[in-house]
Amino acid sequence: MASALPFTPQAFFELFAVYNETLWPIVAAIWLVTMAAVLAAQHDPARHGRSLTALLAALWAWNAAVYQAWLFTRINPAAWLFAGLFAIEAALLATAAREGLSFFSRDGLAPRAGVLLIVYAFAYPLLTVASGHPYPAAPTFAVPCPTTILTIGLFLTVPALPWRLVVVPAFWSGIGGSAAVLLEVKTDYVLLGAGVSLLAMSVMRYLPRTMRSSPE
Repeated sequence: MASALPFTPQAFFELFAVYNETLWPIVAAIWLVTMAAVLAAQHDPARHGRSLTALLAALWAWNAAVYQAWLFTRINPAAWLFAGLFAIEAALLATAAREGLSFFSRDGLAPRAGVLLIVYAFAYPLLTVASGHPYPAAPTFAVPCPTTILTIGLFLTVPALPWRLVVVPAFWSGIGGSAAVLLEVKTDYVLLGAGVSLLAMSVMRYLPRTMRSSPE
């Protein structure tokens, strides 16, 4: 099935070997800083929402420049398009950071699912290795799929999420999730369900406002 992709599985996983061997101190620092920021926002959402939104913007910018433009373009010309999309999401999040998103500020099934996705995103490097992809030729942290899982998980905890922030993560959940099936990256299968959950939550929030504004 991998023949449906414009690159071989070997070439794909070799990119992660380059990423991890070259950048591992930075990747480890990003993992720790992101975890600390999420824990701080969970403890005090009002105080740390702006900084966590800015950190998400930086994560998407890192993915655009480092993974998509620097690495993935070596084996897939479409990565230039993906780099542009990730840069757009970074810019949208940077704009949203001026006020900050209200993470961990709602109750219900969606935020509970969001917390599970957040925990999964931080455990992602260990789960990937445990599933049979030997380090360093394995996806770890601050690459597109775990970044998208983390972002969607956080978005599910936000009471009022702007539609403009939903589009790129939902799109990548489809792209990354389908590629995961072809490449047998089992830890990325979660992406498909995460994207569906994000779209469903967004539609459910939008429909009541539409119905209330409709003339009787």
